[in-house]
Amino acid sequence: MAIGHIARAPWTTMSENASAIARGAVDHQSVAEAARRLESARATMTPCAPVRDLIGAADIDAAYAVQRLQVDRWVEAGRSIVGRKIGLTSPAVQQQLGVDRPDLGMLIDGMGHESGAILDAARFLQPKAEAEVAFVLGRDLADGVLDADQIRSAIDYAVAALEICDSRIANWDITFGDTVADNASAGAYVLGAERLSLDRFEPREVDMVMTVDGVEVSTGHGSACLGDPLAAVRWLATQSRDLGAPLRAGQVILSGALGPMAAVPPGSTVKARISGFDPVTATFAVQQ
Repeated sequence: MAIGHIARAPWTTMSENASAIARGAVDHQSVAEAARRLESARATMTPCAPVRDLIGAADIDAAYAVQRLQVDRWVEAGRSIVGRKIGLTSPAVQQQLGVDRPDLGMLIDGMGHESGAILDAARFLQPKAEAEVAFVLGRDLADGVLDADQIRSAIDYAVAALEICDSRIANWDITFGDTVADNASAGAYVLGAERLSLDRFEPREVDMVMTVDGVEVSTGHGSACLGDPLAAVRWLATQSRDLGAPLRAGQVILSGALGPMAAVPPGSTVKARISGFDPVTATFAVQQ
């Protein structure tokens, strides 16, 4: 079942990246062409070439400008931002993809599902799953110092989660710029049913085991996520505010992988066990 219960906040404030385009610091044509290449890959379900030939491999302004352009178009078409994802937090995932820093992407309505979901495998190009702790905010993170205490007090509850990453770029041949431009390789997410407040567990202390069709494919620990998933949320809150789109109450926050990603072929079932939570599962069905 798809999730549509999260507060829907439009991205209405011009970001620093949009301002950079206006100043001429980012090339309009290159940003637009990169966005068109990624949008074509989505529309045709055909992976595309990397976009680093257009925007560079590490130009943060350009990469987020491409992401912003696509998200603006989705919002203009009637879709809503329901949360954020933090990517590239785990050293294992950074090593897998050859990058060295976290990034962020937007969660759009229709991406969210409940545990036990049957996902249409044909919706994805080259999906990979990762297990993580997700948080739902009870308060905005728009003002103040955004210190550890403020982050904790803003979180309503946590759930176990699967993130389905799905690069539009062929063979996952990505640099930092490529994945940021591609909305941090966001595809879908699945939230567990059990909700825990932060007075019932410490995110940095959880253990994780993920299986695909019963075979163990990934293990990890809360400390693998920037030392603490709450530290990842703090990083996200700061970055999001700097980009002109602060985190809002009701939004889902995917805090980042606790271990390596694993491919999820059509017909497979992925399950994550995160200590303290009931398992979260999803099956990639082949539609007849």
